[in-house]
Amino acid sequence: MVKPKVLFLCTGNSYRTQMAEAFLRDLGGDHFEVTSAGDKITALDADAVEAMRELGIDISSQTPKSVDHFLKQRFSFVISLCDRQKERSCPIFPGAIWRSHWDLDNPATAQSPEERRVLVRRVRDQIRRRVVEFVREHQGTRKGASKAHGN
Repeated sequence: MVKPKVLFLCTGNSYRTQMAEAFLRDLGGDHFEVTSAGDKITALDADAVEAMRELGIDISSQTPKSVDHFLKQRFSFVISLCDRQKERSCPIFPGAIWRSHWDLDNPATAQSPEERRVLVRRVRDQIRRRVVEFVREHQGTRKGASKAHGN
């Protein structure tokens, strides 16, 4: 059976989408083919790596990827994780069967290192809750694919 393909998108692919990708791999098992990408490639954030490590998930070997790399691919689910009011460069992706937007703060906008660490953990916890909901709703290849098609 073909696994539903999931793409998490945001501006830099350094915090939010990297955490979402890792959570879906962890919580969704082998039910999904998952990746993440951003409009601008920035380095994987050390605070995000540490925040995920606190939960026993190692993202240190994940690499930021450009959305351009995936433009010719088709995804069952494309989920953007940007704060659209503040991030005008949040990418829009064509070729998705089902799209969703999770409006999340961008830790890069924090005013101090401590504020950023707090924000990374808050956003991490929000992403985890959303991924748990996503897995519950779309677990199982056929169910996820048929829901994506509206069947």
